[in-house]
Amino acid sequence: MELVKHSPSGGIYAATSDYIHAMEVRNPARFLFVSGTMGLDAEGAPGRNLSVQLDLIWSNLRAILADANMDVTNIVRLTSYLRDADYAEANQNARLAALGDHIVPTTAIVVQTLRKDWLVEIEIIATA
Repeated sequence: MELVKHSPSGGIYAATSDYIHAMEVRNPARFLFVSGTMGLDAEGAPGRNLSVQLDLIWSNLRAILADANMDVTNIVRLTSYLRDADYAEANQNARLAALGDHIVPTTAIVVQTLRKDWLVEIEIIATA
């Protein structure tokens, strides 16, 4: 499998350093489509605050990826659903900490449909 990043420099606004416009996946053997994942602990209880929920989300995503014999470097697309626009920076920082140098196309959307105690939900697509 080969990942080819696409962020054209002409005719479109520039991508920032923490995301790219597109990721081309060449010759993947497998795709993993992960449902929206919340900051819930093993008993299904939400973390007490945004920071704890973001930690739980990334822990949960790593567990799901590991179950498919993958890790965060297999992620090729990420969408975050934020209960409040004020969560954008913390969400971005958690994503950057989780992914390190692995930059992927990403979108953050503010939604009102999450339960009040679910502050962020993240869905991913991974390939191998």
